[in-house]
Amino acid sequence: MKDSPAEKVTLAIAAALEIPASAYEKAEARYQDVGSWFSDPKSESSRYSPHVYPQGSFRMGTVIRPLNDEDSYDLDLGCRLRTGVSKATHTQEFLKSLVGRDLEAYRTARQIQNELEEMHRCWRLEYADELSFHLDAVPSIPQEGGQIFQLREAMVKQGSSDFLAEQVTKHAGAITDNRHPAYRLIAANWRISNSEGYALWFESRVKLAQQLLEKRAFEAQAAKVDDLPTWQWKSPLQQCVQILKRHRDVMFRDNPDGKPISIILTTLAAAAYQGEEALDDALRRILTDMGKYVRQSRPRVPNPVNPAEDFADKWHDSNYAHLRLEENFWAWLTQAQADFALIERGGDPAVLVKQVDFKFGIKLDPRSISGTFAGPAILTNRKTHVITETPPKPWMRG
Repeated sequence: MKDSPAEKVTLAIAAALEIPASAYEKAEARYQDVGSWFSDPKSESSRYSPHVYPQGSFRMGTVIRPLNDEDSYDLDLGCRLRTGVSKATHTQEFLKSLVGRDLEAYRTARQIQNELEEMHRCWRLEYADELSFHLDAVPSIPQEGGQIFQLREAMVKQGSSDFLAEQVTKHAGAITDNRHPAYRLIAANWRISNSEGYALWFESRVKLAQQLLEKRAFEAQAAKVDDLPTWQWKSPLQQCVQILKRHRDVMFRDNPDGKPISIILTTLAAAAYQGEEALDDALRRILTDMGKYVRQSRPRVPNPVNPAEDFADKWHDSNYAHLRLEENFWAWLTQAQADFALIERGGDPAVLVKQVDFKFGIKLDPRSISGTFAGPAILTNRKTHVITETPPKPWMRG
């Protein structure tokens, strides 16, 4: 195991961001409970072979502790009806309403006080108990074979192996969106989504650190890595994504609408990662190279499991021009590079602790890194002991 000063500090940051195992277990219990409800013969959805599954950061093991105590965890679920509903026979409105009725019945039966809320693509259910979650359930149906073939060919063209493309694209689906012009009509052009496939692609990048993951499995007395829940892998790529998301959250604390979205950070970090087993090496590689994976032409940040989709589509949408989203992304990346360089440079542990608190909202114990650095002190503002900001803050302008 590498024992560099920067590795110690980045590992301490990652450990502070990790949510307790009980939160993952609670999330799993909740989506399994919803899945059991949908499969019960008393639910309307049960006749359509429902499949309820986690997606997003809980699925990939990249959840971080909320920045503020009053914030809740986001638990994203897919709710796929695998038979009996198709684009040729039903509308998006039918599917979404059907899933909504079953979720409302679930809310009533579980005595959840907060009302079910309709979002554009999903239904939101707020839990208010000892561990606050808001659950977003996205209704979907399987994608047709012809479109799956096209997705597979597009992935291979973009550099994915035939095997990975085959495994990933079979999970593609069509989702509801009440902004779609044909939402209430029988139509073939539903929006494509493949959260399960994206998670498999992300895991393929995580597994570049194969020896480290095999060690994790051995320590957990598992026969192989895939026998462990993804969140137990605690791989360098997963931890890098967690660190980058927290750095972004703190930097855009006062302008959350303008921050780079998590799917962009996750995709670019995974693309840049090359299997480094030391966390500081992985973070250095990702911060150095992730900007190279932003294309000059559209799609700027292609979805790796649907290359025609642009995760950065709002960068060029006039409705979001006032948020300066592309400018904010590059400003964030420059700042993150500078802040990690300061951690690598080292210096006075007391100053470093202040820096980590300022940049990540994490209070490290100075004793835990005492003696870690022997290099020259970091240059600071003497009055406040805060590292000078670079570059200027365009994300804070009106």
